[in-house]
Amino acid sequence: MNPAFSVIFLTTLIGVGQGMFLALFTGQSYSAVELLPSEDSTGFYGTGALIALAFLVLGLIASVFHLGRPERAWRAAAMWRTSWLSREVIVLPALMFLVFVYAVMHLFGWDTVLFTTKSGARLQLTLIVGTLGMLATFGLFIATGMIYACLKFLQEWNSPLTVINYILLGTASGFLLATAFANTNAPELMRFYGIWAIIITVAGFITRSASLIRNARLKAKSTIQTALGIRHNKIRQKAMGFMGGSVNTRDFSHHMTATFLKSIKWIFLLLVFVLPVAFLWEGIETANTAILLTAFIIQYIGLLGERWFFFAQANHPQNLYYQTV
Repeated sequence: MNPAFSVIFLTTLIGVGQGMFLALFTGQSYSAVELLPSEDSTGFYGTGALIALAFLVLGLIASVFHLGRPERAWRAAAMWRTSWLSREVIVLPALMFLVFVYAVMHLFGWDTVLFTTKSGARLQLTLIVGTLGMLATFGLFIATGMIYACLKFLQEWNSPLTVINYILLGTASGFLLATAFANTNAPELMRFYGIWAIIITVAGFITRSASLIRNARLKAKSTIQTALGIRHNKIRQKAMGFMGGSVNTRDFSHHMTATFLKSIKWIFLLLVFVLPVAFLWEGIETANTAILLTAFIIQYIGLLGERWFFFAQANHPQNLYYQTV
């Protein structure tokens, strides 16, 4: 497939926002049961939620650029019963609303302790909003991943690993950003977020590597015979069906060489997994915000390459006819 950069930025930006919000909610949940120090909600959770919201908004803005008729975007939600894209369109603004409410409640101190156990664990109103946001976050991850995983004719995408990788890579980038943010606003939480960022990044490396190995071993179900509907054993192609370019020749193939594709694969493996873990470890040990931010930037650049590779690797069956002469 020929990746649209607007979709690449959409999926990576909202991934950071989702991961950042999960990190904040996780930290507050641990604090509520006194496994972590309690933080000033205005300075950390409130501001952090606004940062997560900013990434979600940027992702939404990026999505507009691959729409042919942006003014009709609202119609995308009409097929929610059968379309994962429609479900994504519904869940994304719902998540943005919940993150906004979560941020406002912290920033203005509208947080009531509803219940306190004998051991000191607290049930706060923001935790209820955060729980709804957490469910919406995972719902959005699943909806976004299933847009591609449900396509049976694209074998590279049609796997549970597609959804798993969307969840892990987005969460890893969000936890990494939360680590850098915590280092300046809640230093006692920095190591907690950093260790989890390393764990999730390593888990993402395992599952993404598994998907690369799986895709390398795929055997195409389609042939030139099935593409044309002709069973003859000897078929010679002399034209690709068009005298000029068309949507078939532009949008369904990346037109890059196998060497370029292989190079991108090794580059994103280095940038998304190896270098961020190394920088993270150093940043945690030295409590250096600049190093932690560098780790996030490197990983995000790598995620752009990873997402490009994800789309480009999918080989549409129609390419059997239109992409060779």
